[in-house]
Amino acid sequence: MYARGRAAFVYDSLMRESISRFKYKNRREYGNFYGEELWRSCEKAVRSWDIDVLIPIPLHKSRRRARGFNQAELIAVRLGEKLKIPVAADILVRVRKTKAQKELSDQERKINLKNAFQVVKNEVKSKNILLIDDIYTTGSTIDAASAVLLEAGAEKVYFLSISIGRGY
Repeated sequence: MYARGRAAFVYDSLMRESISRFKYKNRREYGNFYGEELWRSCEKAVRSWDIDVLIPIPLHKSRRRARGFNQAELIAVRLGEKLKIPVAADILVRVRKTKAQKELSDQERKINLKNAFQVVKNEVKSKNILLIDDIYTTGSTIDAASAVLLEAGAEKVYFLSISIGRGY
């Protein structure tokens, strides 16, 4: 569904620990670091994609309330500043409370995200969208979000993530 994607790091034990601190130990300042690293390592690719808007993968409102922030949004804001591309965190929402993907098999991940996202402000028509997420493992999250955005009229959907699993 998505056109292309990139990541700054391979998902290994060091990245697992770093992302865990970021998400679960309230280390919000990591968002600036990760945004800078994505810019540094992926700027050339992003410029070639002619991106109109950055959209962070949304958390369900209950998870965002519990955590206090959306890690993908913090990364997107810093990356948007560096690229001078607007961030729209209010276009795509997670309408279903889903299980944490890390707890599921590849097949369960796809089922878990079925009908999880919805476009609530249709400002994506004929635009090139860059989705921002923290970890890309099977691609289920990016696939589900991309499908909804393309259905709403997006021209192309790309993604950047902090880290990507080996072999992807």
